[in-house]
Amino acid sequence: MDQRTDLAPLIERATPAMVAMRHDLHAHPELAFAEHRTTAVIRDRLLALGWTVAPSPTETGAIATLTGRRPGRRVLVRADIDALPVQEERDLPYRSTIDGVMHACGHDVHTAALLGVADVLAHVTDLPGSYTLLFQPAEEGLGGARAMIDNGVLTRHPADVVIGGHVTSLAPTGFVGSRAGTAMSQATAWRVDLEGRGGHGAMAGAEGNVVLAVSHLASRLGDVVEGLALDGVNCACSAGIIQAGTANNVVPRTALLRGSLRTFTGDQLAEATARLGNLLDDVERAFAVHCALSFTGGTPAVVNNPAVFETVMASARRVLGDEHVLTMPPTPASDDISELLNRVPGCYIFVGGALADGTSGSHHGPDFAVEDASVPVMAHVLSESAIALAGV
Repeated sequence: MDQRTDLAPLIERATPAMVAMRHDLHAHPELAFAEHRTTAVIRDRLLALGWTVAPSPTETGAIATLTGRRPGRRVLVRADIDALPVQEERDLPYRSTIDGVMHACGHDVHTAALLGVADVLAHVTDLPGSYTLLFQPAEEGLGGARAMIDNGVLTRHPADVVIGGHVTSLAPTGFVGSRAGTAMSQATAWRVDLEGRGGHGAMAGAEGNVVLAVSHLASRLGDVVEGLALDGVNCACSAGIIQAGTANNVVPRTALLRGSLRTFTGDQLAEATARLGNLLDDVERAFAVHCALSFTGGTPAVVNNPAVFETVMASARRVLGDEHVLTMPPTPASDDISELLNRVPGCYIFVGGALADGTSGSHHGPDFAVEDASVPVMAHVLSESAIALAGV
């Protein structure tokens, strides 16, 4: 019997534990590189399932390995574990118990699903290949994957292929989608420090006024990426932080604007960066201020290997049926699994989790919510894909 078609009973048996784990993680969210309780919960569950838990190359996060009985490829399956500094608004039975911190992007789903993969693979008796499960900290800061790589995770746990998944509130539960090639944008974090003359609020004009300058700059960021797109999906440049002033009657000397730039190709990044510089020149002339631009981090675009993509999509069709597996356009969102995919061929998928009543909210928003049923769907597709890829 082809064991890839026999995972459904294992998924069904593991689902209550997966959902309970999701609820526990959601109620106890932790921020990037501070996921200490989350790490302990993950390790305890992996040990209970019989996996070999290896030392993590980062203070938080976890690594576990399992070797099959038959020869095959080395498959690494990754999930991110961190939450966001967002105050949850929904009154869920398992709502966040940590003030100002929330799983507002579904990493609780990802972690619970990967522990479900661990459960399923531990109960398959004739596995090909070998498997590494990577529970990565600090995806939201776009630094966790790079920290693990820089500290030797791929050297200690080499892989032939990498897969992972992200729940999405934009697709119904039971649907899976992805695309070959560029699937998610490159993220480039930037900051602009503005300096001007400042002075008394009663005599403030435009000249030397960093408050007016930073406000104008924030409103013009769309110009940086105008006309830049991939397959009909626009690049993005947006601000997330504005800081200026200490009193209502004082025009400050300094202001700060921080944001991110999302592009799909190297040429787009170069063009957008040049436009951002030109925009700062315009602001300096218009407001008689000085603007200093710096880049503070980022992550490459998520690029799926075409051959791995085809195997994963075939696995998803076996699990869900052809009509529930979609080829998607690229998304301007980013994910630092790209750091792994830059080094090892692989595929990243999106798993639908939208609430049936249409109230899921936006990722990173305080009202974000997805269905528990997305957890076993992700676990099933990733388990099926991992075994298929190991046996190639």
